[in-house]
This record gives sequence, C-alpha cells and structure tokens, in this order.
Amino acid sequence: MTRISALTIASGRAAHLKNVVAGFEAQAIKPDELIIGVMQDVDYTDLPHTSFPVRQMRVTGEELPLAAARNSVANAACGDLLIFVDVDCIPQPDLVRDYRDHFMWIPGLLMGEVGYLPGGATDAGLDFEEFERIAVRHSDRQGPPKQGAKRCEDYRCFWSLNFAIDRDSWIVSGGFDERYVGYGGEDTDFGRTLDDKRIPISWVKGAKVFHQYHAHCMPPIHKVESVVRNAEVFASKWGHRTMEHWLYAFRLMGLIENTPSGIRILRAPSDEDFALCAQMEDMPYANTRRVIDILDARKAQAEEDRRAEVERAQEAFLLPAAE
Repeated sequence: MTRISALTIASGRAAHLKNVVAGFEAQAIKPDELIIGVMQDVDYTDLPHTSFPVRQMRVTGEELPLAAARNSVANAACGDLLIFVDVDCIPQPDLVRDYRDHFMWIPGLLMGEVGYLPGGATDAGLDFEEFERIAVRHSDRQGPPKQGAKRCEDYRCFWSLNFAIDRDSWIVSGGFDERYVGYGGEDTDFGRTLDDKRIPISWVKGAKVFHQYHAHCMPPIHKVESVVRNAEVFASKWGHRTMEHWLYAFRLMGLIENTPSGIRILRAPSDEDFALCAQMEDMPYANTRRVIDILDARKAQAEEDRRAEVERAQEAFLLPAAE
C-alpha cells in the first residue's frame, strides 16, 4: 500500500493555509499525513479539523528559508509519495488520487495542473465547481497533456508550487540546495539537479491546484536583492545565471547593471516601479512578459522620439536661419 505525505511550507498567509488544509481534508483519497514547514516564530492555530495527522515543523531564518523548509518536511515525511503544494494553492479533491495513479507507473517528479483564481474567489468558502469555472491557466506555463503524462524536456519548466516525487527519487536528488535563501532560484536549481541526475520530470493530466490570489509583484522587484544573490549562487554552481527574464526587466527599469565583477544593484524600486509590476485583484496572476513588453515599448518610443528630435535639429541647417 502506498503511503502518501502531503507537504506545504508557510510564513504568514494563515487564511490561505486553512484553505490548503481544508482542501486536503476534501480529498477523495486522503493523505496519510500533512506536514507544514513553519517559516515563522509561532505555529499556526485554529486550523481545520482533519481525519489525518497534521504536524508543524519550525524552520526559520533571517530570510525565507524556502529550500531548507521543503527539505525538512520531505525528510520528516513517512510517505512513499511526497506531494508538495504551496501555501497559496488549494488542492482539487482528486489531486491525491491523480498523483497516486500516475506514481504507480511514472518514475521521478510529476507536475500537476494549476488554475489561477481572481481576488475574492474563496470568500464564500471552497466551491470547487466555481473554482473550475473561473480559474485561468498561466500563459507562461505549459498546458497539461490531453491524458496521462508527458515528459518535460526542459528543467527550467519545473515549478515547485504543485508537484509530487517518489521517495527514492527524492533521496537520489539530495533535495533543494539550502544556499538559496529568500526569493528565487531554488526551483530552477532543483530542476537542473534532477536533469543532471537523470531523474525524469513529467507533466501530468489532473492533480490540479487552485492558486489563491494575493498581492504580488512580477517581476519580483520587492525581492531584488535575493534574486540577484541567488542568480549568482546558481552561476557559481552551473556556470551561468538563471532568472534572466527577471534580471532583464530589472535592467530595463534601471535597478541593476551587469558588470565584469557581477550584477550591481543601482537603486531601490520606486513607487512607479511597484505600480507597473503589481498584480491587481482582477489579474489572476502577474506576468513578467507583460511588464517587459511595456518597458521595451517605452524604450522603443523613447528612441523614436530622440531620432525625431535629432532630425528636427538637423533640418534647421538645411536653410539659412531666419532673420
């Protein structure tokens, strides 16, 4: 019999976490346990009742220890199958069953579906039929296969908000690299490690979560320092940086520059930068591509305006100046 451990990590987001716990209690097949990696100084209280044990493990640090927290809950789990969902992701009632069924014949890491909810979607409680109706897929994320599973050939597609991995593959992987602290980079590094160790990554049909809205910026200008630091950690390990789309957007905004000695932060984000990158309640998800397109268009317009200005100045010399 397959033992199944559900795992999440959290800091703040108490309302989101309650929905996650309620989502696992609503499963057609219950997990054998839920372990919460608590990245704050106090445990969570008033969590929903469950028919399976719930454990909280304290994993704290000066900055969010995302990698260390995921390692801690996975290493403490009893399951043959480890199912990770982020604290802002509500599992659809068939998630555990879907992962278990795929796990029976697909080795390695499995990535399920994600639907993004607008603000206010959970105010009336968990209505999975309504969630299915209003949730949208992220435009930058591949769609699931029409059925079964499909091998993912690009490790950069790994996204830790909803995945499952068998115990043996987890042990071989060595877990997440705990040198990554704060925001960014640990996901891609883990995907690269799986690729390096020839542990397959697959998209699967089903195993869906519904991502709960929360105020956010994309690109994550509120985390410039940790993104830059973690990009350099990745480069020291693999020979090149990651998160290049975020770094490019930061450069377009004038936040950073690339120098021979590494990335240099030029300034802190302004109110205008936050307004540009902020996710509004009518936006189920924030999208870096949207911001890059706006910044590139601004740059092109500025260059066109400058060319026009130079041409006007030059034309003044075509004829003698008026008396």
